[in-house]
Amino acid sequence: MTLTTHEAAQIVHVELAERSYDILVGTGNLEEIGTRVSAFAPSRVAIVTDETVGRIYLDRVRASLNAAGLASDAVILPPGEATKSFERLTELCNALLDMKLERGDVVIALGGGVIGDLAGFAASVVKRGVRLVQIPTTLLAQVDSSIGGKTGINTRHGKNLIGSFYQPSFVLIDTDVLTSLAQNELRAGYGEVVKYGLLGNAPFYEWLEENGPGLLAGDHAKQIEAIARCCQAKAEIVAEDEKEHGRRALLNLGHTFGHALEAWAGYSAKLLHGEAVSIGMVLAFEMSEEIGLCPNGRSRRITEHLQAAGLPVRVAALAERTGGNLPNADELIGLMAQDKKAKGGKVPFILVREIGDALVTDQLDPDGLKLFLEVRCKV
Repeated sequence: MTLTTHEAAQIVHVELAERSYDILVGTGNLEEIGTRVSAFAPSRVAIVTDETVGRIYLDRVRASLNAAGLASDAVILPPGEATKSFERLTELCNALLDMKLERGDVVIALGGGVIGDLAGFAASVVKRGVRLVQIPTTLLAQVDSSIGGKTGINTRHGKNLIGSFYQPSFVLIDTDVLTSLAQNELRAGYGEVVKYGLLGNAPFYEWLEENGPGLLAGDHAKQIEAIARCCQAKAEIVAEDEKEHGRRALLNLGHTFGHALEAWAGYSAKLLHGEAVSIGMVLAFEMSEEIGLCPNGRSRRITEHLQAAGLPVRVAALAERTGGNLPNADELIGLMAQDKKAKGGKVPFILVREIGDALVTDQLDPDGLKLFLEVRCKV
């Protein structure tokens, strides 16, 4: 993995032998997509997006492709987590087949994590694999889901339980698109940005404590710097452990708790993914302190930072979003048991020794975990 500066942009290289690819991070990049995709010499290009993103950016992407002499068709899906379903996957695959895409052709995922995951999964199975290009339009997707090749859909059993590892051929990140994000979406993405500092890069976390407010206020230079550093961190981990047999699990800091909370909330706008991760990271630090793994005071430090960024940090925060309802410990433990990383009936948790020093364990005492959650599932 390397990171280089290219004019106003930064380029992060993901090293995966013959499946290596670049991530371009900067401003004004959207108009470059035609030139970038034309390098793959496709006959056709399929753009997969949702109604919200499509209204804003689809015409610009198609114009760039047209200028490069590339024919394109678009599949426009409803926005929201419910789109990551078998029904929409079937609809999308049939649409791509109707376009008569060949293996050398390109699917562009233009949207947030939902579109990236769904379009990536479809690209991995149509004709047993067509080229995939990611254009993530949310901060969360720019630093996480568009990189590393995880694709998938949700089922009634949980989130992302059906999917594949399928690397993109290129990732184009334009920070200009963040201006169209709602503030709660931008803050949710920031939760994933903070994760990278907490799991393995204390100096980056300290940088965020100083520069996070500017990033959230729209400072493009700070956004590019933070996004590139997150991409660099993820690229290094993916290059070492592409299919999550070891170190890549660290990227799930806050996710075991967070995914359970998302599932309980019905994968709805009541709790965005990055918001759930924010609560989950606080829980991970509190649990680490409670069992003596991490020095006291660290959870307070990150709680204050996440709160200042406008993110929820307590399970109790769900009460005001759900008419006073809160999950109980047994419900959350049951949802955690369905975690796709569970092995031999044991659920792995990402805990911490210190800010910037995370580890994976499946040795939490079940009774201790239940008591821990019982205390935190109260108003």
